[in-house]
Amino acid sequence: MPSQQILQQKIGEVEEIKQLITQHKVVGIANLQKVRSTQLQELKKNLADKVYMRVIKNTLMKISIENCKEKTELKKLEEYLTGSNVYLFTDLNPFRLALLLERGKVKTTAKSGDIAAFDVIVPAGNTGQPPGPIISQLNAVGLPTRIESGSVWINKDTLVVRKGETIPERLASVLSKLGIKPVEAGLLMKVAFDDGLIITQEQMQIDTSKTKRNIEEAHSNAFALSLEIAYPTSENTVVLLQVAHREARLLSLSASVPTKETMVDLIRKAHMEMLSLSTRLPTLDEKAAPIEGSEKG
Repeated sequence: MPSQQILQQKIGEVEEIKQLITQHKVVGIANLQKVRSTQLQELKKNLADKVYMRVIKNTLMKISIENCKEKTELKKLEEYLTGSNVYLFTDLNPFRLALLLERGKVKTTAKSGDIAAFDVIVPAGNTGQPPGPIISQLNAVGLPTRIESGSVWINKDTLVVRKGETIPERLASVLSKLGIKPVEAGLLMKVAFDDGLIITQEQMQIDTSKTKRNIEEAHSNAFALSLEIAYPTSENTVVLLQVAHREARLLSLSASVPTKETMVDLIRKAHMEMLSLSTRLPTLDEKAAPIEGSEKG
């Protein structure tokens, strides 16, 4: 019977999904909304050695999770089994996986209701469009125009939509005609299950530049503290020795302790002190002369 055959296929698919779950440390769920099939295939190809991607019906995934006795904590994922998803099975760190997917995004033309991925500034210049309805369309979205050499020109750089704002239908049409792609399309990680831990989309959104700066600042502060308290490490030993040598040298000079290294500086110091003293002797004689004269009188 066809229905029996379909049932057996689904049972077999559930077993395959269970094996994928048990064989991999991380199970990720990414949103497939607005992702073209060509993009998905390209991502699969690029990440084939790191991630196994598979589009699975949410109902089958739920059944597979409920039947996976080895990882009962996976039931925490059930609330995320909504919408159109692709499931990712990997041993990568979930944050690393989210970054790989982020870098795999491509810019694409906008449709009504899409969200701008960045501030969209239409540059001044020739649109390449002949005069006609395009003029009113450009003006309607706030773009100042003029006609020059048989083409429609935009007079000045103009911000038409900010990052995170919704792109209306009229603006989406204009941007498409101008060849501007203000939308980023790609897989977006909704959640990841990492060895019993649920990591949400918000938690995986890391500002790598800011994080790098924070780590560099923390390292700099730790290095400075280790020098201040003279705590030796593999990184600061050379600097600590240099500091100790400099302080020991200054101490020996201050205390006039002769050593092989300080002898020249001590002689130079004595010579300078002698010169300083010799410049004061005439002044002392001059002060002494009136005193002697007054005594004779």
